[in-house]
Order: sequence, then C-alpha cells, then structure tokens
Amino acid sequence: MSRNPLHTKLISIVEPVVNAAGYDLVELRFLVEQGGPVLRVAVDLPLSDATDLSQIPEDRVDLEDCENLSRELSAVLDVDDPIKQAYSLEVSSPGIDRPLRTPGHFAHFAGSEVKIQLGVPMMTPTGERKNFRGELLGITDGKVSVKVDGQTFELPLDDIDSAKLVPDWDAVMAGKSGIGPRMNKPIKPGHRPSAKPKKKTTHTKEQG
Repeated sequence: MSRNPLHTKLISIVEPVVNAAGYDLVELRFLVEQGGPVLRVAVDLPLSDATDLSQIPEDRVDLEDCENLSRELSAVLDVDDPIKQAYSLEVSSPGIDRPLRTPGHFAHFAGSEVKIQLGVPMMTPTGERKNFRGELLGITDGKVSVKVDGQTFELPLDDIDSAKLVPDWDAVMAGKSGIGPRMNKPIKPGHRPSAKPKKKTTHTKEQG
C-alpha cells in the first residue's frame, strides 16, 4: 500500500513488536489532528483459515491487551525515536469496520463487502476513479479484486491508500460479526445500530 518514508519506518518498528506479542498489526496511522499528532495502532489476534468470519467475536482484544502492548510499543518507539515531536500513541482493537492492509487480510476476508480508496487514481472506461465499494473477491499477484455493480476491478495493492470492511448490519442485528457474504434479507432504511466503541488505550510522548 502507498506509504511515505515515516509510515514505512513506523511499520518496521511497530510490526515486529506486535507480532512478537502474539498479535496481528491491522492498521497504523500517524495523523496530525486538532489536539496534536496521534499515532494510531489497531491490532487483533491472528485469524486462521478455519475461522468462521460470521462468528468472529468483538472481544478478541480487550483493554488490558491494548494497555500492555501500548507500554511495549512506547518503550521501543522512545528508543528508536522516529517521530521527533510530541505525540499521542493510541492502541485499539480494529472495530467492526475493520481495516485491511496486507495481502493476507485481503485474501482472508474475500466475500465481504469493502470500501477501498486509491492513493493513485485508476483509469477506467468512464474516466479516473479512486473510490470503490463492492464485494472483495481476493488478491492475486499483488492486485486486489473487487466487484462493483457487476464489474470486476483489479486494484494494485501498492496503490491502495485505505481499505475497510463494510459491516452487514442485518447480520450484526442477528448476533453475528457482520463480516463475510451478505445476508439475503435486505437492510431496512433507518435501522443502523451504532458500532461498539473500539477498545483503546492512550499514551502521550512529551517533547523534550
């Protein structure tokens, strides 16, 4: 996926720590917001090929997990010091609208509805296009396949700026994860339950 040098450096520092602790790095974002710079890290337990996507529980990563991992990451980031300004570190579970980042993520969640934004526009018969929402078909040779309104697009993984699952709210209301193939029953307008808040812990690095 498209990354600037700082983003690449942060992943090279954070991902080995996350993996060593037994988690999967789902997403990493360094953002400058109104309250100041924030490094957001979303983690989950690794998913096996035998995992039933429709039955994935929300509480795979709890607040204590996030707090413990945040302390580990803070220590490593303080040593490497890739961010030269004061910032906050937030570690959370991925939430119901889970981001997709690696080839393994795109392969694992095939069949789910996704929303993808390209950092580099793709030329289509109707002109340049950056936003795609449809069924994720998988990934082959570094290209993510997504079916939008009956048409299949092959999106280069390196050109994807962001990708997230779109929850099936009918499935969520039925007590399932909302991930995977859509339920046949149509979604009723105006009946969108709010997503459960992500479990998050925040640490702040003081400038000095």
